[in-house]
Amino acid sequence: MSQVVVSFGEIMGRLAAPGHLRLRQTRELEVTYAGAEASVAESISNFGGAARFVTALPKHALADATIDSIRALGVDTRYVLRTDEGRLGLYFLETGANQRPSNVIYDRADSAIAITPAQRYDWDGIFDGAQWLHLSGITPALSERAAEATLIAAQKAQAVGATVSIDLNFRGKLWKWNAPQTPRQLAQATMRTILPFVDVVIANEEDCHDVLGIQAGETNVHAGALDTSRYPDVARQVATQFPNVSKVAITLRESLSATHNNWGAMLYDTASDQPVFAPLDAEHHYQPYQIKNIVDRVGGGDAFAAGLIFALTTPDLSESQTALNYAVAASCLKHSIKGDFNYSTRNEVEALMGGSASGRVVR
Repeated sequence: MSQVVVSFGEIMGRLAAPGHLRLRQTRELEVTYAGAEASVAESISNFGGAARFVTALPKHALADATIDSIRALGVDTRYVLRTDEGRLGLYFLETGANQRPSNVIYDRADSAIAITPAQRYDWDGIFDGAQWLHLSGITPALSERAAEATLIAAQKAQAVGATVSIDLNFRGKLWKWNAPQTPRQLAQATMRTILPFVDVVIANEEDCHDVLGIQAGETNVHAGALDTSRYPDVARQVATQFPNVSKVAITLRESLSATHNNWGAMLYDTASDQPVFAPLDAEHHYQPYQIKNIVDRVGGGDAFAAGLIFALTTPDLSESQTALNYAVAASCLKHSIKGDFNYSTRNEVEALMGGSASGRVVR
């Protein structure tokens, strides 16, 4: 196996209301499997990379099906820890439309990964041949034990020379395991212990504000328009707070409605102090993708993270502008795919990068 991208985090059952029905309207739910870090591993494998996913799951048939969902896509699941305690986490989704936003209900308390101590994982085996570790801010939000395991994973990866990335992914509904602190206070205190071991930070503006207290001037993400000139300063503030960080990627979503978003991103390199933006128009000015009929936006950020990691670890895609172009195109395509996983191929992503955006039938 070539050098491996490892991701560590929770994978869950996703129970979604069909179409655009609200949860209280339906007695039928569509069952798939999902999780931020699992989605990254799946997507990297689908692009042709080597991915290994690590989590803890109970010993029963539903957890078997959960593992099957990513192993069938080529992800290495040998180091998934099976436990006698804990449960399979769940989340329930109703997909928004027009001015009604999507809504997520979490049912993840006492899941296997939330109650499993860090020392139960085979870290030496997990990082054998590893080039990269990807984490998110979602798993440490689950419990103190999950936060400790996330920290140790980052430390172990750094010790073997692997690059460490983290998507800040603030989830206010989850940060509840230290009641005296608000979700933002707990997220900031916890994530600041992990970030000193991170090389690449991935976030959106809200994440930077909620987790690090950094904001892009007076930009309002809910107003449907972004002032992109402010984002290099956000990235510089991240790098100033954490000098170990070498790259900061900030996704730029203009949410005009639940089904109409503009989508792009910025990648900042600390060594050159230079940002790049994608996508670009013919004059090389930032011009976001207009996604006017979103099928499913859940997992869009994970598709971006996977695209960025895959590109940065693939020699002919690793130049900053090219890597960002790839990541943004990969995520754009994910918005057309039902479920959390991005089933887009490398050829399809590169076709969009090259300007093939008409959606014409490929014969």
